[in-house]
Order: sequence, then structure tokens, then C-alpha cells
Amino acid sequence: MARITRPLTNNEILKAKPREKDFTLHDGDGLFLLVKTSGKKL
Repeated sequence: MARITRPLTNNEILKAKPREKDFTLHDGDGLFLLVKTSGKKL
């Protein structure tokens, strides 16, 4: 069975803090947010 991912909310995006390595937050509809170590969100 496929795993259901809930859409990203504005608060989740604003609260995403940089980590030691780049990481992604997935939306569920094929979109994702890349959070860089510098703090940039792409």
C-alpha cells in the first residue's frame, strides 16, 4: 500500500531550520522543498 504524504503547510516551511546536511521536505504531489545548510530554501 502506498504511503500518503500530507501537503506542506506554510508553518512547516517557515519553521524548517538548516541542519548539518541539506535536506528535503516532501509535499506529496511530487513537489519538495530543499533546505540548504546556509539556511536558503529552494
